[in-house]
Amino acid sequence: MSDVVTTDVLVIGAGVIGLSAALAAQERGFSVTVVDREGPAAGASAGNAGAFAFTDIFPLASPKIFLKAPKWLLDPLGPLSLPPAYAVQMLPWLMRFVRACAPDRVAASAKAQTAMMDLSKAELEGFLSSTGTLGMLRKDGNLEVYEGEAQFRASLPGWEARARHGIEFTHMSAAEMEAVQPGIAPRFTHGTFTPGWYSIADPKLYTLALAERFRAQGGQLLTAEIGALKPTETGVEAIAADRVLLRASKVVLAAGAFSHRIARSLGEKIPLQTERGYNTTLPADAFDLRCQVTFGGHGFVVSRLSTGVRVGGAVELGGRELKPNFKRSEAMLTKAAAFLPGLKTGGGVQWMGFRPSLPDSLPALGFAKASRRVVYAFGHGHLGLTQSAGTARVVADLLSGATPPIDLSPFSPQRF
Repeated sequence: MSDVVTTDVLVIGAGVIGLSAALAAQERGFSVTVVDREGPAAGASAGNAGAFAFTDIFPLASPKIFLKAPKWLLDPLGPLSLPPAYAVQMLPWLMRFVRACAPDRVAASAKAQTAMMDLSKAELEGFLSSTGTLGMLRKDGNLEVYEGEAQFRASLPGWEARARHGIEFTHMSAAEMEAVQPGIAPRFTHGTFTPGWYSIADPKLYTLALAERFRAQGGQLLTAEIGALKPTETGVEAIAADRVLLRASKVVLAAGAFSHRIARSLGEKIPLQTERGYNTTLPADAFDLRCQVTFGGHGFVVSRLSTGVRVGGAVELGGRELKPNFKRSEAMLTKAAAFLPGLKTGGGVQWMGFRPSLPDSLPALGFAKASRRVVYAFGHGHLGLTQSAGTARVVADLLSGATPPIDLSPFSPQRF
């Protein structure tokens, strides 16, 4: 491609956040070009659990996690791991994470997250309808299970806080859980079912469907790696391989785990780090799964997709350069087989992807410091799919000069 492409809005990133924002911008009448280093659904949008986790309002940074972290970190295959080869590079992020565990900061983050969740849920079905993807939505709910009375009791303060935010749930005995999801091992004596936990048939197919809709509506989708942004008097230039590749009136930076590199070209140092997530997708007949099951004490979930049964989760703070440690996938699969007797573990496909995470678990959502022609929309961590429709609404408002429906100050990219 030798010519410079011009467009009203350039979206950098063809994951679920970028494509959702691009479609919302098209709805506002902008001509839109999306550019991605690999193409649609090539990153975390392809391999997530497929859940719209609207009840997941609490940040990863919390006193509860802070207390559990030392024990988890001693287990290299546990719910949270930090490879020694990456520990020094993680220290600045970890210090911010520790500060974000303060009770007042947790409460503020949960309040902001709740507002984003409420907006995202309110926007979701309209967005799916407008993009022709409503048929991919499922409302099967989520069942979180507990090993014994003590673990269940320890979860209750979190559920009481969710109740104050209007989140619907039902605590269940083992017999009641069996009616919702047969086949769970008897070691799990209690559970909590949340009917407002939606899912998508398959996150990769959904993201690819958004890309096709975007193209069908006249959008241009390019493959290139943008290295820098340069504001001008009339717009923004996107630079790749030391040459101007695109010129746009406005830019949306939604490049996931690579976003902060591009933000540096605008003079901003945003403490984005990569949570490496692992999973194994088994054939569809691996288990009679009727809803998502969350094994919170072990840091993973089992999800029912149209393309199979996905066992995945956990957090590995390992950056983008280290080789995948698929022993983590194998460890979760071994546990899943014990927790769901009858699960057939053969024929699975392993995957590892990069979740873009900020220390306080809130995304960077708002204008760049250097130019109000650049909108940041990245750092959603585990919640990219969940918050995609709400983020798209906010981005479209910022692009068109409207006032977003939620307070964006907690999400300010300049808050660090």
